[in-house]
Amino acid sequence: MQAVADFPASLPPGAAPDWGLVQTVCLDMDGTVLDLRFDNLFWLEVLPRRWAEARGLEWPAAIAQLQSRFEAKRGTLEWYCIDHWSVELDFDIAALKRELSQEIRYLPGALAFLRQLRALGKRVLLTTNAHPISLAIKDGQAGLAGHFDELVSSHEFGVPKESAQFWARLAQTHRVDPAGTLFVDDSGAVIAAAQAAGVRWIYQVLQPDSTRPPQRAAQGVTGIRRLADLLG
Repeated sequence: MQAVADFPASLPPGAAPDWGLVQTVCLDMDGTVLDLRFDNLFWLEVLPRRWAEARGLEWPAAIAQLQSRFEAKRGTLEWYCIDHWSVELDFDIAALKRELSQEIRYLPGALAFLRQLRALGKRVLLTTNAHPISLAIKDGQAGLAGHFDELVSSHEFGVPKESAQFWARLAQTHRVDPAGTLFVDDSGAVIAAAQAAGVRWIYQVLQPDSTRPPQRAAQGVTGIRRLADLLG
């Protein structure tokens, strides 16, 4: 892991986007616009505790069972699917997310960045792997729709953002030309798919969870502290 002191003070020479050429801005939700702390709290702390209590399990046993199930689906659409996990775990995932919704918040600098994009007149899409129910809960708490032209879930296409098909279907159904698109995400696997699709400007948020140390940027990708860094 990088130390906080290793954050870039500014974008390296030649890494800043040419805003005059950017047609569409596609932003990930969790870990890019919204603080990933909510999801880590939910999946790594609260859900395991509640699930263990409901089944009379000790914490280590519950964690072991959940981790093996989660890892089996990592990188697939089911990994992000509330319906899948509600059935798989026999637990009301949506209800617990609603219960914890007060913990949903923007990452530092994200709202200012979104407002500046509006002032620039850019078309802005939220592009997320989140299930539509999760997206609705977070929109209801954070008012995402007021800052984006469209809220797009990969569940609409039946493939996750880690798939090459995601960008093809996004281009077809939402008029997104990769050559004129700026994309920001926190996932290296998702960024790799965007690179393969020919997205012109790609950046990675290095500290998706504000309470955890920053991560390293994927190979060949410019890392940023926060979205606002892209506008100087």
